[in-house]
Amino acid sequence: MAREIERKFLVTGDGWRASVVRSRAMAQAYIARGEHASVRVRVIDDAGGRLTIKGRVSGLSRDEFEYDVPLEDARALIALRSGRLLAKRRYDVIEDGRLWEVDVFEGEFSGLVIAECELEREDEAVIRPAWLGREVTADPRYYNAALAVQGLPPSDQ
Repeated sequence: MAREIERKFLVTGDGWRASVVRSRAMAQAYIARGEHASVRVRVIDDAGGRLTIKGRVSGLSRDEFEYDVPLEDARALIALRSGRLLAKRRYDVIEDGRLWEVDVFEGEFSGLVIAECELEREDEAVIRPAWLGREVTADPRYYNAALAVQGLPPSDQ
């Protein structure tokens, strides 16, 4: 069983762009979202698909299971979605030796930029780059599943 431990932050400014090592386009949707788990499907660079099941958050951690799926299956699953389709470009950024994933949202979420980093353990120290804004790790309004259903939190529209 895989365990995801991550912290999420809003991004302020473009200081991260100088440290980009890779990017990819993502279209993602939720085909199930419940009290204990959510099921997400992604199309990545219009070349492949990924199915992810995430458990309930406990602290900074949650169970996460990911599987590659054929592109046509991913597209068919997206058609079964509940809520909005999220479109974004994900940038891999290396800062102080740490990988940050910076998501620049598109469409109705244009202007929303969120960075996250995965940790080995919950008490791991994180050096915060200057381009990070407010931490939203514990704010469920910024979970992608919540964005798909509820849209942008009122303070960020």
